Formats: sequence, C-alpha cells, structure tokens
Amino acid sequence: MSTDIRPATLTDAAPCAEIYAPYVTDTWVSFERDPPDAAEMARRIADFGTSHGWLVAEVKGKIAGYAYGSPHRTREAYATSADVTVYVDAAFARAGIGRQLYEALFPILKNRDVHAIFAGIALPNDASIGLHEAMGFTPIGIYREVGWKMRGWRDVGWWQRLL
Repeated sequence: MSTDIRPATLTDAAPCAEIYAPYVTDTWVSFERDPPDAAEMARRIADFGTSHGWLVAEVKGKIAGYAYGSPHRTREAYATSADVTVYVDAAFARAGIGRQLYEALFPILKNRDVHAIFAGIALPNDASIGLHEAMGFTPIGIYREVGWKMRGWRDVGWWQRLL
C-alpha cells in the first residue's frame, strides 16, 4: 500500500473531521462530546499546522489518517514541549499509518526546537499504547478519573519521548 504523508491543507478538514467523529461519538478515546465540523477542524489545522505541524496520510486519494503536534502547556518554559496526537480511519487500522505519520511528524517537531513530546491516552487503549511504546515513548503517569464519558470515569495515561 503506497502512502503519501504530506502537510494538511484546509481542504483536508472534512476528511479529518470524518475520521475523528467516531472516536468522539463511539469511544472514550477523545474527551470531546460533540465531533467538530469541517470548519472547526480547518481552524485546528491552521493553528497547529502552523505552530507544530499537522500531517495527513493519503492512500489512493483517500485521507487514511492524520497526526499533529500541539502546545503541551501555555507557559513560556514549556515552549520546547509538545503533545502529539494521531488518528487513523478504521478502514486502515493496523496498516502502519500511525507509525508513518509519527515518523514524519517527529523530525518536524525537532526542527521547531521541540525537545519533549507527550501522548495522553485514554485508558484502556492497547492499540495506542502499543504504537506509542513502539515509537519509543515511555509511561510516566496516570491521571485517575480525570474525565467523565460514556457513563463512567476515565483515566488518562501519559507517555513521553525525548527527541
């Protein structure tokens, strides 16, 4: 399967929103309650694409997934840290799309002087944990019962990698 990893454009907002929506509505993976529409996704692409990088994976003309960096915290000393996020269309699960996106994103972040990257993973999520640990992340802690979604308290585990 030939995959083209490239910077996201605003025209990718609708497919990114479509990929993300089931994570919001059908799982506790995302702590959002309502899926963002294409306009909101375009705003996010513009913001994070400029500051940290937002990439899409395209397979045969279809957006198969996306990954981006975002500020870890807002205080100035955190400027060299970033959170990273990856979402893959269910039709492309376990096809290596997430890995390819991260392999392209991490050098971009490093070139933007990011030193430490963090992934917050709603638990349980064996697939995401497996991907992040395979990419060199190590677990650093758990926020217990930090979110209420799908009629239950949800924990978020945190993983870190130095670039």
